[in-house]
Amino acid sequence: MSALLEVISVSVSFDGFKAINGLSFEIGSQELRAVIGPNGAGKTTFMDIVTGKTRPDEGKVRFGDPMMDLLRMSESQIARAGVGRKFQRPTVFESQSVRDNLMMALSGDRSPFQVMVYRPTSEDTDRIEALAAEIGLSDELDRISGELSHGQKQWLEIGMLLAQDPKLLLVDEPAAGMTLGEREHTTDLLRRAAETRAVVVVEHDMEFVRRLGCKVTVLHEGSVLAEGSLDHVTANSDVIDVYLGR
Repeated sequence: MSALLEVISVSVSFDGFKAINGLSFEIGSQELRAVIGPNGAGKTTFMDIVTGKTRPDEGKVRFGDPMMDLLRMSESQIARAGVGRKFQRPTVFESQSVRDNLMMALSGDRSPFQVMVYRPTSEDTDRIEALAAEIGLSDELDRISGELSHGQKQWLEIGMLLAQDPKLLLVDEPAAGMTLGEREHTTDLLRRAAETRAVVVVEHDMEFVRRLGCKVTVLHEGSVLAEGSLDHVTANSDVIDVYLGR
């Protein structure tokens, strides 16, 4: 399987501290990957580099088919090329309905006002209903988003990203603050999403990672410490020393 994203020997320092140190990473076009590691391992900086928020001091970042050089592109160009990112805290338009939130995401660069006067096509309506079914919010479409539970807001934000049809989805700690039932639904949602795109999940919760049932990359001090199944990496003595043994 050819890689969709290639991060090659990337390093970046902040005030003399090497946050990313010779990091190499790749993921295929229909793959689910969990990224774990202790605080300060470089997980957030890794996502910042891929999305164009942080520029590395050295290395290459390539994405797509054909491959594009992400380091020559702005954050907005990278997003339009198909890289979507979900932060830990959900950012939905709380005063708008679930339907309106999905519509805003579907309609791309329109402002909230333009969305309100926009008349959706039947294709738009069908797509929103399909997205709502995919994220488990079909019964909540006309509900004000601020009334949703924490987990439901997370699903809505994932749906808003899926509406933009990214080729790569970066998701930061989706299980945080969720009930057990919400976490189970979230793993199912991310696994389904990875059937049609690449999904990278940064997570601390080992049980959540186990439920994902995917390849795991362990970061430590800005580089890859171990990679493989969860059982493989958690049996690694270096991983136990720097992460699991804490």
